[in-house]
Amino acid sequence: MKEALARVKTTKTYYGLGTKINLTLYGETSASQLDATNQLIAYYEDRLTVNRPHSEVMAVNQAAGQHPVQVSDATYTLTKRAIQLSRQQFGFNATIGPLVKLWQIGFEGAHVPDQTAIQERLKLIDPKQAEFNDQNLTIFLKRSGMQLDLGGIAKGYIADRVADFWQAYGRRAGIIDLGGNLLLIGDSPIHADHKWRIGIQDPSAKRGQSILNVATGPCSAVTSGIYERHLEVNGHSYHHILDPHTGYPKQNELASVTIFSKKSIDGEIETARLFFAGKPLANWAVDRPDIMGAVFVTKDKHVTIVGLEKATVTLLDDRYQIEKLP
Repeated sequence: MKEALARVKTTKTYYGLGTKINLTLYGETSASQLDATNQLIAYYEDRLTVNRPHSEVMAVNQAAGQHPVQVSDATYTLTKRAIQLSRQQFGFNATIGPLVKLWQIGFEGAHVPDQTAIQERLKLIDPKQAEFNDQNLTIFLKRSGMQLDLGGIAKGYIADRVADFWQAYGRRAGIIDLGGNLLLIGDSPIHADHKWRIGIQDPSAKRGQSILNVATGPCSAVTSGIYERHLEVNGHSYHHILDPHTGYPKQNELASVTIFSKKSIDGEIETARLFFAGKPLANWAVDRPDIMGAVFVTKDKHVTIVGLEKATVTLLDDRYQIEKLP
């Protein structure tokens, strides 16, 4: 009876964070618990978004070059971590806002900017010009025109907070799906081996068509890919992953990279690191037991798997070739 109850699931779909949100809880539950979860997601979006006129992050942006802005604990903590990561210069940059707003990829008005405009925006992308006051919880962007954009890290942070929320209520199994961020809670109640099945999206097909499955325990799976948002102009495709050094979409042979990790925020960080690297990195995550592995998919349909055991991977599309399984 308990096993049958564990397999009962409640799923609801919402829209937020610029994407479709799917929330699933297994066991005895009610739709109101999922509604409360969505309210939590909306709480964080209201503070962190830069796609509305008003939010805490927008208040910081609007005060750039003028004065510090006091923000909530969550916004302060996440922004400070994002800037610290940006200063490592591995590709992720939380001050990339001026470039994102210039290109507008994925939004109305998307276009290819001229070189002069890009060069002007590049002058504003400098994480060293962000100042934090831990006592007052204030953030100050020192140059007028600077803009924070936490889009490369916020979903992971929010997914982790949802997991905390569910676990505080003793939820034993569930799925948090925030578009490119998937976080699986507990053991899978629908498979005999209690492992979840995570599909790696075919970058050239409609969403939901996988090239391989990975059997795994509870974890986060975060994907960055050139297929997610892009702009087509004169036969050329421009994806949304902008290079803070050149001002243009990052160019390499990758179509996508997926990170399997304990925390979703770490998946966000490491997808950026590996996407900008364009290939597996030597000794990557060898001292990180909280990161399980990565799957690289190239534009010419080659797959490289790092860290995941061979037995956990099932190829579903013979058009793709797995290079190696360390």
